Amino acid sequence: MDQVYELKVAGLIRQLPLCKVSDELYIGAFVIFGDVELTVHSAQELLKIAPEHDIMITAESKGIPLVYEMARQSGENKYLIARKAPKLYMKNVVSTEVTSITTAKKQMLYIDSDDVALMKGKRVLIIDDVISTGESLRAVEKLVKQSGGTVAGRMAILAEGDAKYRDDIQYLAYLPLFNPDGTPKEH
Repeated sequence: MDQVYELKVAGLIRQLPLCKVSDELYIGAFVIFGDVELTVHSAQELLKIAPEHDIMITAESKGIPLVYEMARQSGENKYLIARKAPKLYMKNVVSTEVTSITTAKKQMLYIDSDDVALMKGKRVLIIDDVISTGESLRAVEKLVKQSGGTVAGRMAILAEGDAKYRDDIQYLAYLPLFNPDGTPKEH
């Protein structure tokens, strides 16, 4: 029988399958792709606690539906995405490196000169679905600072593992890390 974790977030309940990262570590698979109800409710709850900002940015890819919905609900007509690969339409690309718990290898994030111009001198709110190690967050923050923007805040639906102890992020719910037997790891 597959192990699951029951998560309560944004007034909803979801069953998260536990996935093996290593022999000693399992994580709850939190995927907002395709879950419109969860995306809409999470965006609504995050906006209630969001700091003042001029524009929002997320790293590709699971944060995209969330940042879109947050922008839509708040009436903002623009949001930014730090891409995993440069695209042909991107001019004067700026990049930074990131290592994530879910990708298990180094990746790059890219923005272009139009994104740089939109962040220059602006308060930028960084959005993600889950903050765990904080590596993706740090990479996006580096892009914001390289662009001359100020980080207005860092938000996610979930704080995973030790991220719950951070005082520089806002989130809706905690997601523990798990032992191989499915019990939450305690710290």
